[in-house]
Amino acid sequence: MKNLRRKTLAAASAVTLGVGLALTGGLAPAAAAGPDTTFLVLAPQGASTGSAAARVAAANGTVVATYDKIGVLVVRSTNPDFATQVKGAGVESVAATTGLGTALEEGETLEVSAADAANATANPTAEPLYGQQWDMDMIHLPQAHAINAGSADVVVGVLDSGISSTHPDLATQIAKDKSTSCLGGTVDTAEAAWNPTTSDHGTHVAGTIAAAVNGVGVAGIAPGVKVAAVKVVNDDGFIFPEAAVCGFMWAADHGMQLTNNSYFIDPWELNCRNDARQRPVWQAVQRAIRYSSNKGVLNVASAGNSNYDLAHKISDFGSPNNGTPEERENLTNACLDLPAEAPGVVTVSAVGPTGEKSFYSSYGQGVIDVTAPGGDSRFRTSGVSGTTTDQILSTTFNTATRTNGWGYKQGTSMSGPHAAGVAALALSAHPGMAPGQLAAFLERTSVAQSCPDGVYNPAPLHPTAGPTFYNATCSGGERNSFYGAGMVDAYNAVK
Repeated sequence: MKNLRRKTLAAASAVTLGVGLALTGGLAPAAAAGPDTTFLVLAPQGASTGSAAARVAAANGTVVATYDKIGVLVVRSTNPDFATQVKGAGVESVAATTGLGTALEEGETLEVSAADAANATANPTAEPLYGQQWDMDMIHLPQAHAINAGSADVVVGVLDSGISSTHPDLATQIAKDKSTSCLGGTVDTAEAAWNPTTSDHGTHVAGTIAAAVNGVGVAGIAPGVKVAAVKVVNDDGFIFPEAAVCGFMWAADHGMQLTNNSYFIDPWELNCRNDARQRPVWQAVQRAIRYSSNKGVLNVASAGNSNYDLAHKISDFGSPNNGTPEERENLTNACLDLPAEAPGVVTVSAVGPTGEKSFYSSYGQGVIDVTAPGGDSRFRTSGVSGTTTDQILSTTFNTATRTNGWGYKQGTSMSGPHAAGVAALALSAHPGMAPGQLAAFLERTSVAQSCPDGVYNPAPLHPTAGPTFYNATCSGGERNSFYGAGMVDAYNAVK
């Protein structure tokens, strides 16, 4: 039986969401003060949050954010019995979110000297570091830019760890009026609040989408569009449900047409709608995603780095990752990798420089919509050692020295923004598409990739994983479990 492999969404950098317990019981006064805890309190779908807010107050809780449009309250309370006491009429479910999440991992940085800078040009291939961006030729970026390099009317929300507003490749690219921090489930639009503090993951993602063609550093896929920093990763490197809900709602209400989401909801890699502990968070995030989609936002998400067949969920022995793992067997498709498997989300797998599935990338027939470059540092050596330049080069920010730079990361966290960038070009060239139309267009303009024969494993000599750990079998025809509809193609998207 295949077990779920616990991997971060980016081999060099990833984020996760916390999930809490839904408890039941009657309304009563708190017996004693406990730790200050954050909860998501859900009113019944379509109902007012008024009754839920009243119950929160009666249970000694404080509402810190109200999302009336989706019936979700973000609440803080020191009442140790809050989750039990708030239960009742007007409250569908409640989940504590404190203390859950997985730390980000950071990548390397490549510094570029001033001597490498050239005069500003509209040719992405003239950027000083373009020669190391093998991923851009793979999706035919130079041909696309000869037609359309993106419209400033298109804004991509980067739900991540913030974007460096001083980076020379990004300073002109950020929609500052649409950027915010969503930490704690509340908004803070101060520039310092949405800049990176302990992680440059969001800065790397933003560079792939929209780094300027300005004679410095790298070229972004859609340098003519804008990116908005929607910071959902806290200083400890965690992302929690209240921040994700806030992020989706902020993007929807501030005119963004696309979001990029390189994370999964933790501590369970698979969130089961039929599990009372997980359902409240699943419901809250799903409501926020549905709302954003109805407001014209196409959400793009990474498939994950577990080399897991998301279409055939059998067991999960590695979750939750915030405590003692439980053995969960005989799982069904009621258990989802979120947000990647939420309805209406474009789910992206990763390939390396050969165009074949990256050794780490999750997959699944009917789950993967498209594929894109995410890097594969192991394919040249069959897994023995890594080749840094086979990862994805983009913008970085050294959070220790507070300096901007360029560096490599790999993972489906990197393939997601490639798809988001191509979608931004498509919307620039063909404005007016609704989210569903844009998703279909992205698939239709992708280049089909064939399944490899037999069992696929590009890293059988990996020094710690073992010879069969990265085995995977592709299923399907022109549209298949590894690559979905195919490789995103910037040129096809703007023709």
